[in-house]
Amino acid sequence: MKKILLALVLTLMSFPAFACGNGQSCALGERSYQAKTPDNWDGRTPLPVLLHFHGWGRTGTNVIRNKRISGATDQNGVLLLAPDGLGKSWSFWSERPRDINFAKAVLADAAKRWSIDQSRVYISGFSYGSAMAWAVACDSGDQYAGFLGIAGTLSRINGRQCKTGPFTLRQVHGKQDTVMRPPWGSNLQTWQKALSLSGCKDKTVTKNGRYTSESWKSCADKKTVRLDIHKGGHFIPKGWINTQLRDLLAR
Repeated sequence: MKKILLALVLTLMSFPAFACGNGQSCALGERSYQAKTPDNWDGRTPLPVLLHFHGWGRTGTNVIRNKRISGATDQNGVLLLAPDGLGKSWSFWSERPRDINFAKAVLADAAKRWSIDQSRVYISGFSYGSAMAWAVACDSGDQYAGFLGIAGTLSRINGRQCKTGPFTLRQVHGKQDTVMRPPWGSNLQTWQKALSLSGCKDKTVTKNGRYTSESWKSCADKKTVRLDIHKGGHFIPKGWINTQLRDLLAR
């Protein structure tokens, strides 16, 4: 009997600290987030992180199930974190940015559950979730390794000044997107704020496959800012997240 109890105790002690993720929600107070470890992770090596905000009307589960997102994190050995927005949306306009603080809490909680490479934490989002990622960049951009915006930006700062910089930013947007307009016109003011924070200059325009890319490489602290425009509408382009993660992780 003692041997059986000892074996049971040792088995319980061998359970990983992460008792959620990969299909099971991670509870965080009265809220939750989803998580997916890369398929071939050894359970010990510190993981880069992609924290991705879902679009309006979606949940973190939709993020985990989207192969254009989770497939990219799997291929690059990245831990995917997908917070669940209250009411399937995000709140970040006010002076008390509820969901910016929640994002920080998600990252802090995940660090207790998994071995995380704190120097390679990336923030991403799609549609309204992309605007949420922009809000995090505006609030605390210097605390993260980079930002991936997809089909959404901040059209206004709502009277707030971006607190920090510089930060690395990659944005992709469809020229025919009628849900959240591409970052030109009035939205360009937000881009100018981001660029001024990074000290970027020397804009170049190149044709890269399906994208017309506007890049700023002469940024402070070797940060980079790039806008990829395609001819389509409001969606996550196939392979875009994978390409960006592979490039950023190689730097």
